[in-house]
Amino acid sequence: MTLVSRRSFLHSSAVVTGSLIAGSLSAQKTGSKLLRLGGPVFLKSDDPDELAREHRRLRYSAAYVPKVELTDTNRIAAIRKAFAEQNVLIAEVGAWVNMLDQDAEKRRKNLTYVTDRLALAEAVGALTCVNIAGSYNPKNWDGPDARNLSKEYFDATVENCRNVIDAVKPKRAKFALEMMGWSLPDGAESYLKFIKAIDRPAFGAHIDIANIINSPERYYNNTALINETFRKLGRWIVSSHGKDIAGKDGHFSETMPGRGGMDYVTYLRNVTSLPQEVPLLLEHLRTAEEYDEARQYVIAKATEVNIQLA
Repeated sequence: MTLVSRRSFLHSSAVVTGSLIAGSLSAQKTGSKLLRLGGPVFLKSDDPDELAREHRRLRYSAAYVPKVELTDTNRIAAIRKAFAEQNVLIAEVGAWVNMLDQDAEKRRKNLTYVTDRLALAEAVGALTCVNIAGSYNPKNWDGPDARNLSKEYFDATVENCRNVIDAVKPKRAKFALEMMGWSLPDGAESYLKFIKAIDRPAFGAHIDIANIINSPERYYNNTALINETFRKLGRWIVSSHGKDIAGKDGHFSETMPGRGGMDYVTYLRNVTSLPQEVPLLLEHLRTAEEYDEARQYVIAKATEVNIQLA
């Protein structure tokens, strides 16, 4: 891909200010905040300034953390500065490993990695470090297993989350678990149990509605599911994923926003009605063109209900 054109950043200060005021007034009228939409970018550059500008070109005001090591303090500082200057919030640092691996050495290494990722989230100014709780499935790190619903699973996950948080002691970044359809937390009620048991201010809630639509009832009543999830977890929510879910031939499959049955207007209204600023991040698509389609759909649905982009 070619480098970003700078033309879009040469607007006059009067135009920019007017747009911000208009967006703020619209947000006040609808009772919602501006939507911080984000997703991966495909720019072939490691330069933090170019990456931050590319997010803005795509109308993103939230981002996954760019590639950086915890020990690279100069690059961390450069990323923080570049993204802040473009008003792009670093929303999420992923830590996608199995914290419940049955191999003790692998489990230890995985927990060390997750701890480092939370430390990176804190250092780079990200809102959250997110991982799944893990799985007892012997073949797939995120696969289904009956033991994933057990007390043993719950207690081990509570201990893991406490250990990670206590090792880092973050002041800003939250550690969160992604909701899953085949393991805990699989909805608002089980998430609340984790919040109470972990009992750490640095533990937050991450919302992925598509992941927990795992039954006909939840699929056909997903408007109620969305409302209930945000109502019960509202003050703990730190980030959310933007996907969709399609029902076909007796199965549910993840798809991009707009190609499934999720009530996106309700989803966006809930995301932008929280007291805190919560980003919505697109994920799991393959190409820039697919992300273009997903992004344009979300923006169109937001526009329908007068939700402005940040």
